[in-house]
Amino acid sequence: MIQTLVKTITLAEFLTQPETKPAREYFDNQIFTKPMPQGQHSTIQGELVTYINFILKKQQIAWAFPELRCTFGGRSIVPDVVVFTWDKLPVNEDGTIANKFDIAPDWMIEILSPEQSMGIITKKIIGCLNNGTMMGWLIDPKLKLIFTYTNSSHPQVFELDNEIISVPDFAKDLQITLGEIFGWLQVYPKKK
Repeated sequence: MIQTLVKTITLAEFLTQPETKPAREYFDNQIFTKPMPQGQHSTIQGELVTYINFILKKQQIAWAFPELRCTFGGRSIVPDVVVFTWDKLPVNEDGTIANKFDIAPDWMIEILSPEQSMGIITKKIIGCLNNGTMMGWLIDPKLKLIFTYTNSSHPQVFELDNEIISVPDFAKDLQITLGEIFGWLQVYPKKK
């Protein structure tokens, strides 16, 4: 995550600014610019959203979103993937999904980009946990590691292909291994 040098502003002032690409985030009274996703990051992000929604959304348990701005607890962040349980989804009066998500996600997932600081991302995950998020994942494609964070236990690290990654209780139907997640990066030859 690259820190942008700007004068100190409040969250309210930050939220009046236009959206940018890449997205900017506000936490710890600072503005951070997210790096543009690269190939491995984008692949894991897209596959995770699809996989989570295939299992949890169709059962109306939870819904996963890529790059969704969440504003809560004095911060406004855009995690790589956020998951909200069905009962917490912000919904308009007409039953459609809301545009603004002014609550912490139930599960947040960050995928480390080469130029990002693991410390800053971990701090962001802990900030979410302190505001009601049940679980945070930090995926490191370079080292092929996944860290999971909760409020009720020490962080876990997954590094073996056959390890099933911990998920929040509401996602217990979702069983996925480290090898499956990093297997998505493999380009297979075209079938003839």
